[in-house]
Parts: sequence; structure tokens; C-alpha cells
Amino acid sequence: MTSEQDCAPFRMPDRLFAELAAGGGSAEAIAFLERVERARRLLLLRTLLDRLGTLSTPLTPVTEAWGVLKEAAEKAPRAVDDLLLAPATGGWIAHMLRRVHGTATGPPLWLEAGHLCALALSASLQAGTEAALDVPLTGGRLPIPGLGLLQLPGADEDSTVGRAVASRGELTVTGPGPAGSTVRVTCRPASAGGRAYSPQFGPEPDAWVPSRTLTHRGSDGTVNAIALDDLDPYRDLDDHLPPARLDEDEAREWQRLFGEAARILVHPDGTGPGRVDPAMVRAIVPLGRTTVNPPPPPFVQVSASSGDSFAGMLVARPGSALALAETLVHELQHSKLAALLHLFPLLEDDRAERFYAPWRTDPRHLTGLLHGLYAFTGVAGFWRDRLAGAEGAEAADRAAYFFALRRLQSRLTARTLLTSGRLTAQGRAVVSGLTRVLDGWLRERVSAAALARARTAAVLHRTEWRLRNVAASGGGSSDLGFRPDRTPWPDVCTYAFAARPAVPRTADEYLASGDPGAACVRYADLLADDPTEPHALAGWIVARALLEPGHTARRTLARPEELLQPQPRA
Repeated sequence: MTSEQDCAPFRMPDRLFAELAAGGGSAEAIAFLERVERARRLLLLRTLLDRLGTLSTPLTPVTEAWGVLKEAAEKAPRAVDDLLLAPATGGWIAHMLRRVHGTATGPPLWLEAGHLCALALSASLQAGTEAALDVPLTGGRLPIPGLGLLQLPGADEDSTVGRAVASRGELTVTGPGPAGSTVRVTCRPASAGGRAYSPQFGPEPDAWVPSRTLTHRGSDGTVNAIALDDLDPYRDLDDHLPPARLDEDEAREWQRLFGEAARILVHPDGTGPGRVDPAMVRAIVPLGRTTVNPPPPPFVQVSASSGDSFAGMLVARPGSALALAETLVHELQHSKLAALLHLFPLLEDDRAERFYAPWRTDPRHLTGLLHGLYAFTGVAGFWRDRLAGAEGAEAADRAAYFFALRRLQSRLTARTLLTSGRLTAQGRAVVSGLTRVLDGWLRERVSAAALARARTAAVLHRTEWRLRNVAASGGGSSDLGFRPDRTPWPDVCTYAFAARPAVPRTADEYLASGDPGAACVRYADLLADDPTEPHALAGWIVARALLEPGHTARRTLARPEELLQPQPRA
């Protein structure tokens, strides 16, 4: 590993680009992207080191910390590369560059810059080299990336400086303790348990908190581990965070779900869209609960990822392994596309948020559309595989619905991008590759009932999106104007339409069950109280279009916002 810039360009083989452009990616393609991300991070680190070289700090200067990292890399290159490629490391680098450019805020700059000392310390411990560094402590805590967190007993919440010495895998940290005293703790972080000892207080079971991992067995029988990151201060997409340790029950539940999700994803041909090796994931950051109660919903409520944190993702734990498996596919698709965007300019985006995205309730810019297309093409492939291997009518019906819905929504988005005039040559190759896959999938048969629900859910979402976001033009202008009073709204139909209601009661349930007449009556009842309520009006428009298809229905569905004063009738 070197901090010097290497001017040799990366050249992606055409066959690997074709794999990724179609939404898939073999192990070789993913390995290529990882090499690209490694080089990118080294270049960004070089830029950051140049900016921090003159920073006034009570810590070990960044150049000395970098020297410790380089020495460790010579002895243990694989371990240090894993540390460099950790999603939280990418998050820290990006956050620090935003800090030095004045576009982000946080704790004192010297404190955040000192995370490089923690990275160097981790590298030294894993390589078995020797190092002595002045390190930042917050509340007596010193995070050791990839290994865990050391807590000096009795420390307060102030930011202070400690002395950390690594020698042959053993770590000793000295820092301020209670009432002006000095506290010293020694442990072996890389060993099993990593138990800590303090000369003043003897064994300190709470002083060393090891990092958690999630394990799964690969198709070749090897056991793989990824980080379940509840400690690293840069595990979030941007902000510096304190540790949020999961309790043991929650951690066990994560392991159970991840193990089951990994088994779901096992596929003999793992290169197509929606087929991923769980070992590609580098870290999952749990969001929300730190206990198993209350029980979570059977779908993922929140997940997110960042192009700065390749193969990392933030996930709110769902109640089913199937939902977690789908989310792993979704977020890894984002990571792959982000890595491609680091290599190629795929589109010219003015960042204006004016486009319809079928999985969002707000207008999106073109980059957001491209990310959504790439992610949901993968999700469509995931459900296609679930449909092929479904056991039981209920599982088959659900898989058919989501496959039909996501392929339809993704193809609509591909058309928007292809007609935007903003794609570069490489960008057009990517969107065209995805389009060919989707066009093939659209020719595949699914059950009529699932297909009907998927089409209804798709048109209902678009209709409500326009009613809530788009201002009526009055003159038929093709340029969208947006309502100044638009606000976030819940998409209540995507998951509600996944299964046909056995005993429909509400307007939505009648629509999902394939009875637009009964749905229309109930939507009209709702509109009697509020004639412009967007969800009820969208449902009424869609139900009427199903009952009376034709030119008038198509025109109304195309521009539902023009119905300023709708006159619903049963």
C-alpha cells in the first residue's frame, strides 16, 4: 500500500462491463470494482493528508499515523486492505473531505482527523507491529476499527487525549480517569474475547467491547463473516455517531435472520441480476431497536447505502429473512452502480428533481432514477428466482406479484432515462443492458391474478403521485409544474396489494381483489367527505378506468391532476 498517486488507468474488460451493465456481476466483476474502490480511497486519503498536514492537533500527526499504517500493510496487506475497504472507513474519508471543504460539521476537526490514528492502531494490532500513538478519546472511549471499542473506566464525556501503545497484538491505553487520576487498560483486541486488565482495578470485563460479526456458510462450505457494526463512529452515511451496542437477544436475532437470508440467496449461477453472494456484503449497520421487542414488520421499513461506503448498508431489522435477503440485493445493487459511477460518467444531471420514480413518493433527479432502475432491476431478478423456486401457492403468488410489479416499474424508468437525452455513451450502454433484461422478463408469464394486482398497484401509485405532486397546467403543457404544498405521503398499496384479500372490506382491498365496481362505490363514499383527498381520488380514477377502459380513461390516468373538481359516481 502506498499513498503515492498511480497514474496508470483502470481498464475494465468489456465482458465485465457487460455483466454489470445488465445488472449482474460475477465474483470477478465485483473483485474488479473492489480494486477500483481501493485505489479511489488511497487517492482520496492522499488528498486528505495534504489538507490535514498543517492541522494543529494534540494527537500524533497524520503523517506519522500514515507511516504506522504503511508499515502494517507491508506485513499484513490483506488485513490492512480489509480495513481500508471497510464501509465505515470510506464514510470517514468522505466526511472528512466534506469537513475540510466546509460542507459538513461535527466535533472539533482535530478529534475527527484523529480517527486516522485509530485506523493505524487497528492495522498495527492486526499485523503484529509496534506503534505508539496519541489518540482521541470521547468519554474515555477509543474505537479500534474492525476490532472493537476500548472504554477507560470512570471517564467523563469530555473529548481528551490518550496514549495507545501496540506491541505484538497487545494494546495498552492510558488516559485521564476519575478525579484527575490516570487510568491504564491493557487487552489483546485481535484475540478471542480480548479481555481487558487495569493495574488499578484488576480485570475489567466492560473495558473491551469486541466488534460483532454475522456469519454464514458459503456454497463451498467455508464460513464467511461480515461486520454487524454498532460501534464505529463513522458507520452512518455522514454524521459522527456514538456507539449503540445491541443487546444479546437483538444480536442473536440478527444472526438468525442473516443466516436464513444467506441461504435464500444461494444460487448455482450467481451472476445475473438479483443473484448475489452474501460474502459481497462488508457491513450491516443496524438501525432502530436494541431489543427484540416490539416485533418488527415482515418487510424492511428503512434501508440506505452510500457510494462512499462500498458494500455497506444501514438496515432496520425486518421480521423475515426473505425481506432481509431482498434488501441485501437492493443495497448491493446501489453499491455496484456507485462504483461504476466512480469509473464512468454515466449521465449529465442538472440535479433538478422533476421525474417520476415508481418506488418514491417525491420527484427525483436523473441520478436517483438511474440508481432506482439499477436497484429494482436486481430486486425484480430476486423475485423471479423466488417464483421459480416457490413452495406453495401463497409464496408463488407473492413472488409473481413482486416480480411483475418491479419489472414493470423498472422498464418505465428505463424509458424515462433513455428519452432524457442526458445519458453518456457508457450510461446508454448500462440502461440499454438493463432494458434488454427487462424486456426479456416482460415476456415471461406470471399468473393473471398477480399480474393484474401488479398493474393496478403500479398505476395507482403513479396516479396518486401526480395528484399529490403535480400542479394542474390547465393548458396541457408537457412541462411539469409542482404543487407548492406537496408533502411526504405514505405508499400504502405496494405491500397491501401483494396478496389478494380473502374478505375485502375497504376500497383498496376491493381494488386489490379485482372488484373495481365495489371499490369505486367505496372510494366515492370517501370522496363525499373530501372530494380532493388524493388517495381516494387516485383509487376512484383507477377503478373507473378498469370499469370503462378507453381513450377518456387513458387521458385521465395520464393527467389526473387536471381533475380539479372531480364528480365521482358509483
